[in-house]
Amino acid sequence: MEVLEEHEEEQEEEEQKDKELKPLEISDKLEDLKTKESVEQVCVPSDVPDFDWSSIDTSQLPSSYKTNSQNEEKLLHIAAHFLQQYTHICPDRKPLFLHPINECGVEPSSLYSPTTILKYQRGNCFDFSVLLCSMLIGAGYDAYCVHGYATREICTLDETLEECPLLRKPQEVPKEEIKKSNKYRIKSPPDLQSKFELQQKAKKAKKAETEAAQKDKERGEEVVMEVEKPKRDPLNGLRVHAWVLVLSGKREVPETFFINPFTGHSHGTTDEQFLGIESVWNHRNYWVNMQDCWNGCKDLVFDLSDNIRWEVMLSGSNKPHQLLPDAEQKNELPDNDMDDMQEPEDKNRSFDMPPSWVDPIQISPREFETRCCQGTKVTLYKKAKLEKWAPYLNENGLVKRLTIYADAECSEVVEVKEWFTNREDMLDLREVNKQTQLTTDYFSPGHRFHLKAHTYVWLEPETENTMEFYNEARVDGLQKRVCSAMEMTEYFVGRDDFLHVRYTEFGKRGKKVLLAGMRADANARPIVQIKECFHRNPEKPADEDVAERIFLITEEMIHLTYHLKDNYLTASQKDFFKIPEGEIRGREDVMTPDMCITYQAGFSKEEKLVHLYKMLQELIEVEKQLKEEVRRSEAEVLNILKTRENEENSIKLLVSIYDTERNEKRRQEYEAMKKSREDDLLGQEGQDLDYLAPFLLQTGNTEKMTKAQALRLRNDCLADLKQRLVNKANIIQARFDKAVEELQKKDEWFQENQDKLSEEEEEEFLTRYSETTFLIHILSLRLRREKETAPQKYLALEEKLRKDPRFAQHLSHA
Repeated sequence: MEVLEEHEEEQEEEEQKDKELKPLEISDKLEDLKTKESVEQVCVPSDVPDFDWSSIDTSQLPSSYKTNSQNEEKLLHIAAHFLQQYTHICPDRKPLFLHPINECGVEPSSLYSPTTILKYQRGNCFDFSVLLCSMLIGAGYDAYCVHGYATREICTLDETLEECPLLRKPQEVPKEEIKKSNKYRIKSPPDLQSKFELQQKAKKAKKAETEAAQKDKERGEEVVMEVEKPKRDPLNGLRVHAWVLVLSGKREVPETFFINPFTGHSHGTTDEQFLGIESVWNHRNYWVNMQDCWNGCKDLVFDLSDNIRWEVMLSGSNKPHQLLPDAEQKNELPDNDMDDMQEPEDKNRSFDMPPSWVDPIQISPREFETRCCQGTKVTLYKKAKLEKWAPYLNENGLVKRLTIYADAECSEVVEVKEWFTNREDMLDLREVNKQTQLTTDYFSPGHRFHLKAHTYVWLEPETENTMEFYNEARVDGLQKRVCSAMEMTEYFVGRDDFLHVRYTEFGKRGKKVLLAGMRADANARPIVQIKECFHRNPEKPADEDVAERIFLITEEMIHLTYHLKDNYLTASQKDFFKIPEGEIRGREDVMTPDMCITYQAGFSKEEKLVHLYKMLQELIEVEKQLKEEVRRSEAEVLNILKTRENEENSIKLLVSIYDTERNEKRRQEYEAMKKSREDDLLGQEGQDLDYLAPFLLQTGNTEKMTKAQALRLRNDCLADLKQRLVNKANIIQARFDKAVEELQKKDEWFQENQDKLSEEEEEEFLTRYSETTFLIHILSLRLRREKETAPQKYLALEEKLRKDPRFAQHLSHA
């Protein structure tokens, strides 16, 4: 036992010596790592695929791109020291994404200048994450960039396409053996079996075949599902991704969530698509996740102040920064070693983040509008394909198209949806069903015919189509019109006559020959019947309020059905029979009891023939009006179809007047107007120089002008100005007198009819009276101003003539 105790004591002494010597070895390793890191850059490679780095002209870049300031060098030293400790504590984890090299070959403090990562990555998840995070921080949110791992569903499109399963050949179904019948066989003896037993056996066999077919169908569906099922992802958990973390608290954010930079969609922190987090950072600091991600991000705690779960690079607290293992016994280290190990921590506490070394990102309006590379983007989904274009890239205004397929190989198209913008015909969306060939166009408000939606197969007359309208913009309140070769149904909303449905049935055309001089609509479809349905009018009794009226035009009959009265099971009805025009033979005002059959629900007095005759005459007049409305509806349908066909044949896009790059027409108009204005100014200047040109024509030679000629020209010029001033004053005076006279007449009319006017008429009169009074006031001011300025204009012209060099020798003493 004593020997064992002595052996244990020796082991403890050796372990204690190792603990004392280990910090010294660690300090030596740190120095080796510093020198080694200067040679080997701990960053991602600078050769980005599909990008020519030689195309970047670095000569025009500022000095901040090529050199680091003292503060940046200090930050890089801190980051290198942090990375050394991290790789020592966690040797099994991947290196941190800290400081990539920029396009100038310099290792700047890029982690804390988000645009640096943008400069390096050239358009991936880091780009969008950094930009989105910067925008959220600028808006006041507690946002961070995240470097971690995710599934291929939210990673880059290229990776997703590379992992798509290859087309597989369908499995061969084993063929059933077919028994061949012998060509020569002996005739069988007569069948002595029971027919009932044979029927039962046939039923059982049929049932067995049905069950077998059902099983085969289910087995085939399972095979199809197995083929379409994506294969196991060999890179699951290895795909590097970047996204944005938004913590709760600021800007009334109730709970922490993620934002995918590719879609902009928000996800909860328990989303299964996010597999793990390596680190998070913002413009102030860098945190490394020390929690286990075996269950994804579901169990992570996002309290960045917890130094156990999140290792911070720039510590601002008074707690000692986590150092290397077995280095906690600082009292046992030499003083110089303690200073070396403690110096980075002191610097971290008082370190100020350097400003961004990159220039602000400049994005032109045209580049911002392009939205993606070359203005187009294609995204593949299961049995679907989504295509996007920048505005104005396509001549038809197409900006997005969604194609839905029936199979996973995307060979059979089921439906196509297309979105448009800036269309002059206000077309927004088009849905095409490839199986039924049915097309539906959706329009925004502002179309010429107030179209809201149009469903059709062909843009031809008398074909099946459905037109929906913005009923608020139409006078007749038409909401929808359904047309076919033999029928037309119209639906109304908000009409004063409570009409909500009008149904028209057409007959077949007769064979007519169009002669010269006949109208094109002479061979229109004959109208068989017109049916109208009305809502309940609460101001009328139910047995007097018509619910449905049918005009049977070919049968010369009118059928009326009234609304149902309370506590009644049947509604009142009336049938009117018209006398054909060929049988009237000059008789007028004919009405017999057999021309009207009436059913009155409940007890009521019998109506007189005179009342029924008046009602029949009113219905006949209504029938004529309805025929005209139906013909107008037919003409409108033809006009809409023709207009839509012309709009599709010659598509025009709307361009804002403020878009000077695309609005060529507006630019030409502006240049023409500018040129015209310049010409007017030049002409006006020339006219000012030659203001005596009309008067100088009277004398042929202005160089040898006599004094009499000069005086005559002077007097003519002054007289002309005086006359123009007088004419202008007379015109203003005449308008003033006319306005005063109109005001007096309005006043007299109002005094005579004041008691008969309604409030609206009185308000309208006061408005016009106020406008006339204002006009009189303006005219009086203009007249007074003309009278005051006329003498000044006359004296100014006289002075100008006296100083004119052409009259200087003759008028200088005048």
